Amino acid sequence: MSAGSVAVVVTEDIGVPSWDLYELSIPCTVFGKPQPDLADPWYELRLCRAGGGKTEGPGLSLRTPYGLDGLVGAGTVIVPSVPDPCVEEGTPLPPELIDALRRAHAAGARMVSLCTGAFALAEAGLLDGRRATAHWMHTAQLAERYPKVEVDASVLYVDEGDVLTSAGLTAGLDLCLHLVRRDLGAHVANQLARRMVVPAHRPGGQAQFIELPVPAGDDEGLAPVLAWARAHLDRPLTVADLARRAAMSPRTFYRRLQAATGATPLQWLLDQRLGRARSLLESTDLPIEKVGELSGLGTANNLRHHFLKHLGVSPGQYRRAFPGPRADRRGSARV
Repeated sequence: MSAGSVAVVVTEDIGVPSWDLYELSIPCTVFGKPQPDLADPWYELRLCRAGGGKTEGPGLSLRTPYGLDGLVGAGTVIVPSVPDPCVEEGTPLPPELIDALRRAHAAGARMVSLCTGAFALAEAGLLDGRRATAHWMHTAQLAERYPKVEVDASVLYVDEGDVLTSAGLTAGLDLCLHLVRRDLGAHVANQLARRMVVPAHRPGGQAQFIELPVPAGDDEGLAPVLAWARAHLDRPLTVADLARRAAMSPRTFYRRLQAATGATPLQWLLDQRLGRARSLLESTDLPIEKVGELSGLGTANNLRHHFLKHLGVSPGQYRRAFPGPRADRRGSARV
């Protein structure tokens, strides 16, 4: 396992808009700050600016010794975003950027996009015939403009081996931590995530972000029954049970819960059970069988089935990958 070099593309040549700083700061934070106690050497970060000359405009200018030639030879190339007009209006991306991306990929670089950076990889032809994603607000445009790309709007990120793409904003952080996990192992990624006060891994996809802990607007009446369900996940809950508790017909409950959370009642229950199981695996030493019982996922075999299907790892692998403070059966914390 090794870190290697990471080249980050800054695509604006008229100043970096303040609203694009978040995606730009993610790889700088993950790969740019040395972590010698976790891995030494850490990554070598370089910012590579597209365009030249003096920057003018409402954004921030970037001074860096690297131009686009700095992409070639890097182990990983990241495109955090592209200018809004390139997404919304179809304004062409700089041809020198597209050429540099192709050359970097041909030289063996791992190509990564965050949010709208997928448009640059797609324009370079690097996403043709591959699954890819972007922020859900732009996936329809990506699919329409680049029909050879298999756009998946439901996921946080897509790992195609040598080409990876993520959804918008914090999903870019998910992908960067995934890269650290691939390069340096789960323990390093987990410790880095803790230092950044973020989850080491967020299962699920973009659809989860229309789910509200307390339904808004005219569905506030769902909040008590959902809170009750979360507190009784160890019970065999059915849609009819929840609908009855909410004083609704099953059909009405189904429709309103899906409108409020973006999930069917059974999907919502499964997500809550998986979340409960993950929490128990991370915070307790309870046997796998007990974790299955308390989360409502049943036997150890059934728990394993759902973890492999939805998270891609077994419960035991998950516990080893995300070690944390444990609690004994009475709840007293220990390390």
